[in-house]
Amino acid sequence: MKRRRQSIFAALLLAMPGIAFAQEGTRAPIQVELEDIAVQRIILRPSLMKKTAQGGFDPAAVQVTTHFPASRGDCPEETFTHSDSDWGPGEYVLQAGIVGGETAAASYTLTADKFPLRLDLFEVLFATSNAIGQTTTEWSVRIYEGTPDTGGLVAEFSSDDVLLPHLVMPPGTTGTILQFLVDPQDPEQINIDDDGTHGFTIGVRIDQHNEPGTPCIESPNPTNNAFPCTDVSGLDVPSGNWIDLVTGTFCFCGSDWSSFQSLPTLCRPSGDWVIRASVTPQGCTPPTGACCRSNGTCTDEFTADDCDVIGGTYQGDLVQCADVDCPAPTGACCVEVTGDCIDVDAELCALGGGIFNATESCSSIICFPEGACCLPDGSCLDAVDPDVCSAAEGVFQGDGTNCLAADCPQPLGACCLGSGTCVDIIESTCVSFGATWLGMDSVCEPQVCDQDPCEGDLNGDGAVTVDDLLMVIGQWGCSGICDADANQDGTVNVEDLLVVIGGWGGCGG
Repeated sequence: MKRRRQSIFAALLLAMPGIAFAQEGTRAPIQVELEDIAVQRIILRPSLMKKTAQGGFDPAAVQVTTHFPASRGDCPEETFTHSDSDWGPGEYVLQAGIVGGETAAASYTLTADKFPLRLDLFEVLFATSNAIGQTTTEWSVRIYEGTPDTGGLVAEFSSDDVLLPHLVMPPGTTGTILQFLVDPQDPEQINIDDDGTHGFTIGVRIDQHNEPGTPCIESPNPTNNAFPCTDVSGLDVPSGNWIDLVTGTFCFCGSDWSSFQSLPTLCRPSGDWVIRASVTPQGCTPPTGACCRSNGTCTDEFTADDCDVIGGTYQGDLVQCADVDCPAPTGACCVEVTGDCIDVDAELCALGGGIFNATESCSSIICFPEGACCLPDGSCLDAVDPDVCSAAEGVFQGDGTNCLAADCPQPLGACCLGSGTCVDIIESTCVSFGATWLGMDSVCEPQVCDQDPCEGDLNGDGAVTVDDLLMVIGQWGCSGICDADANQDGTVNVEDLLVVIGGWGGCGG
């Protein structure tokens, strides 16, 4: 940290004529050496600090607005400060002339695309100089869009020593960092919009000194009060450091908000406020890079999340596909000559004469299944592969199954019961009723069971005539399934001829 001599503007003021200027001269800054700096952390919970049901404000915090609840996004947190202080022990300047009602603040500028911002942390250094006793300072934190002279007040939180403690410092020359942390678990966060200036301001107001003076007439007693500090390395950002001045008859430094740059030279502090703020931009664009897809191709300008959604492998921020060798996709390769399965890429599988399954792995596929096949007629075949079973219009029962365990469904057919009623049932059930089963896939059509068929009526015309006799002669010697096999013994011979002769004539008569 650079070392600077104490500002001499107080001595100059004291030498000037007139009571007003002489009294303002007591605003003299005090340079101190802090051997130790404590931290007082204060948790801000916006959702608890709202208007009461009676219409008044909670005394702990007057919140102007919390905007929308903030999401915890991909944007990294950013910290802003004008001071080069290391926030550790060393030399600082107490601005001992700051009185009750005045605010020390700093404004910062970002790029427009980072708004809105979520405020995470605000810190300010207070110190005492040879304090004769313990000091208590009441404070308010104030957050603005843009600069405080033209921007809108976003939120204001005030100490009440119940929810938010006052600043209490011990006797002597001591330093305390007031650290305001916005509870990250609170459902409402402090969000700062862009008012067009692409900036924000945050500051702390002294609401009540431990021993107040009379503004512009009698400054607070420097031995019995705490004050905000500036650094000793010089004023680097005069337009970014601000003070909200009280108004009075003898207040010649000005009134209301003023940047250090616009203060009269004799009233201007010699350094930057020891203030810093941490915010998380909500509008930043997440980084992109190359994404290797599952099919082995590569696509540029994918975010890590988008790459993960499509099942790809993100190659890193700002990495280009031109610099990436995406691996070829692997799949299950079924090798027929060995019956094995290996996970390789499509090219190698083809070279080895295998069958490539791009969407499968060997852990999820059976390359050469074999099992029972239920045929349409209810019969079963063992040790059949799925393709052969399908060609026979059968239903494959699964790899490793057999006909002993398979329960192949039997085909339905029309069954003529003794009452003349027709029902669609399996053959074994029909036979058990002593009924006539009309065959697989036959259906109960009207009148199919109205009368018994004529014995010897081979052509089904309702009479046994020469036409039936000619059918026997025409199919003489036929074996197997033959229309002229009147007695259904599997052969067309003299026995069938006798059946036709025996039933000669009309039916039912």
